[in-house]
Amino acid sequence: MPIGMNFDVQSPIIPRDGVQAYGFCTRALAARGFSTVGTAEVSVEDEDSSSPMVEHPPRIKFKRPDKTARHIMNILNKEAVDKVRTERTIPDVQPGCIVQMRVQVPENKRRESTLKGIVIARRNAGIATTFRLRRLVAGVGVESVFPLYSPNIKEIKILDRKKVRRAKLYYLRDRMNALKK
Repeated sequence: MPIGMNFDVQSPIIPRDGVQAYGFCTRALAARGFSTVGTAEVSVEDEDSSSPMVEHPPRIKFKRPDKTARHIMNILNKEAVDKVRTERTIPDVQPGCIVQMRVQVPENKRRESTLKGIVIARRNAGIATTFRLRRLVAGVGVESVFPLYSPNIKEIKILDRKKVRRAKLYYLRDRMNALKK
């Protein structure tokens, strides 16, 4: 036997399934949880104090932290939406709605501007729900994205609801008179 290769073959190794084996490979297999097919019974006489019985602690299952955090964030998101909805009325803004909004400009706190346009898209994301408003400014089409639950939006009035068959009305970008009835 080469120097440094000292294997203890005299003492039997009893893995978790109770089958005695001799050799170095059995320790690795017992540590990995391999067992033979069938159940072998080990009597009390076969067990002696010199042979170590490998005891594995029970496996504790944990949820991944990102899954539990996502669940908590969903609950907080719903609570925030409910809080905003109790404070003020927010209409059901859907694509195809022609809306008029009073928006407070964040740069100048006192100034409020009135915007009128058609909603061409809505992105549902809880408290971060946004909608895309398309309007004409000096004959040029301008699109703006507004958070639905933003405190800067003071009022939303739905003037008309167009019957649409799409969730995203991006094809209105090519048409000039999308607001005409």
